[in-house]
Amino acid sequence: MKVNNGSLKLKRLDWYIIKKFLGTYLFMIALIISIAVVFDINEKIDKFMTHNATLHGIIFDYYLNFIPYYTNLFSPLFVFLAVIFFTSKMASNSEIIAILSNGISFKRLMKPYMISALVIAIFAFVFGSYLIPPANATRIKFEQNYVDPRKKKTGDRDIQFKVGPGTIVYFGNFDLPNNTGYHFSMDHFDGHQLVSRLTAQSIQYDSAYQWTIHDYQVRDFDGLEETITHGTSIDTTLRIVPNDFIIAATDQQMMTSPQLRNYVKSQKERGMGNIQTFQIEYHSRIASVFSAFILTIIGASLSARKVKGGMGLNIGIGLVLSMGYILFLTVSSTFAIKGNMSPFVAAWIPNIVFAAIAAFLYRRAPN
Repeated sequence: MKVNNGSLKLKRLDWYIIKKFLGTYLFMIALIISIAVVFDINEKIDKFMTHNATLHGIIFDYYLNFIPYYTNLFSPLFVFLAVIFFTSKMASNSEIIAILSNGISFKRLMKPYMISALVIAIFAFVFGSYLIPPANATRIKFEQNYVDPRKKKTGDRDIQFKVGPGTIVYFGNFDLPNNTGYHFSMDHFDGHQLVSRLTAQSIQYDSAYQWTIHDYQVRDFDGLEETITHGTSIDTTLRIVPNDFIIAATDQQMMTSPQLRNYVKSQKERGMGNIQTFQIEYHSRIASVFSAFILTIIGASLSARKVKGGMGLNIGIGLVLSMGYILFLTVSSTFAIKGNMSPFVAAWIPNIVFAAIAAFLYRRAPN
């Protein structure tokens, strides 16, 4: 098989579009994120002062981590707006017409667009999956201390899950600041038969899976016979820690993708049912990579034609489509969290819908 090396080389036109694309993308980020930071400061300045936040903490712990998080979160939107903005400008200046009239097909014109989208997608995936989650931990901790202390994890009620083969534990409620659970029970099964049941007034976590059970009663079953044992305190080992079952709404943002994958796997094995947000986060990080390509095709196909309304009309249509994409993602995620939709489907359905729109607009693009 003979490869045409000339088709792999980037020509002057390719570099021109790539520079336009990436330059406009960075400009959009700088503009919109700057505005977002100003509004956020205006909204939170009173809280910073009320909770005695330091200037160093505000700048380095909060905003230095705020900017990359929201940049990556809205990266598909920035890609879309950047493509529409500079492509509409090229069309308005008759540059697209000149390119196509010189025998360059629209398909060939999309090559530098796809290369630019690939560069953005790779950076977004690496940052979103590995670099931003640790930064989120610092940002969220700052928010919990100096913006809204109510967001701190304090505990939960009616917690039940599997901690080992045939062993199920239950906490009536758990107080995270004291690392103490109340109205605790632990059942051991042999197959489907209950062989032992421990109940206790409280159980306290120490460290490294070490727990202390207080005011307990153990009932052992052997056929029709039952043996009851009482005690005031006993140490035991349970392969769980409080953070395994006390989950905050932002915990998934602080995990890298490998950590998310392992966490979901372990929680499934334990029978935990509150892992939808973690699954959505994991699949969304992958889906967002492909959204860069889909939205690039839509933006280029939509803006390449010179229209009477000019750049303003294309940007208006682009904003409507952007809001539609975010709406699809929000609605589908809500259904997944409620258990009415698979997290995988919830993360990918916006891409599926907009891929169909991209295919339609691509066929109608000028050639």
